[in-house]
Amino acid sequence: MSGATLLRFLSNHKRPLGDTSPPAPKEKEAGGMAINLVNPSGLPKIDAYRQVSIATGSKLVFIAGQVAWDAEGITVGHGDLAAQVEQCYVNIGTALSEAGGSFDDVAKLTVYVVDWTPDKMTPLLEGISRASAKLGIIPVPPATLLGVAALDVPDHLVEIEATAILG
Repeated sequence: MSGATLLRFLSNHKRPLGDTSPPAPKEKEAGGMAINLVNPSGLPKIDAYRQVSIATGSKLVFIAGQVAWDAEGITVGHGDLAAQVEQCYVNIGTALSEAGGSFDDVAKLTVYVVDWTPDKMTPLLEGISRASAKLGIIPVPPATLLGVAALDVPDHLVEIEATAILG
């Protein structure tokens, strides 16, 4: 799939949130938080994320790639990309909380998906939607999606790392 085709797909994709949908994301006002997420004019408007993250905080938080492990180190969602994405987001939320932050402080996400193909976009977004509903968030920081051959454990289908800036 070409980059332009993927952009069209992402721009036209409606996330399946149903009745538990959080409200539509609002751009953060400058000066109110350490992270200001924006979609500049002249760049495509993508529902799943913002194109630019402007950081004004002073405390950098780098969260190691999170996989679908629960608190006991047991893999959640064997063979289920949506369930694994959801667990990754929950784990990131836990790490952010420990650092004194939240998803509002995330400047950038990097998502690694094993054997990526465009048909995996639907379960990826479903997992994000389920995590959003569970955590009461709308995670739309700039994100990079990379297809990889494998991760550290054969049962892991996705790994997500985050960079946050706290004020």
